[in-house]
Amino acid sequence: MSTAGLQVRAPSKKCKDERCPFHGSLKVRGRLLSGRVVSTAGSGFVVVEMEYLHMVPKFNRGERRRSRLSAHLPPCIAVAEGDTVTVGECRPLSKTVSFVVVEARRSA
Repeated sequence: MSTAGLQVRAPSKKCKDERCPFHGSLKVRGRLLSGRVVSTAGSGFVVVEMEYLHMVPKFNRGERRRSRLSAHLPPCIAVAEGDTVTVGECRPLSKTVSFVVVEARRSA
């Protein structure tokens, strides 16, 4: 089973998507990010939200910030809203999509 050069397990389900890093020819390079799926309404892509802590030096406090990005969802990976996913950077697939979902973990 191909892992596409990543430290994640390849999905057991097969697909014929050309934009799948495991069964197609899409190369994953650059950053790997983790986040929570907030929308699966689009066809073939999901919206992933990542939370991080930003320090404000003036007040010596931290504030929570959020960042959202769109990622391509191959048919061999099943996700639902609220799941935690790992996305990998790839070439630009559309105007707003430059990441692809490589791993999904069910939320408890």
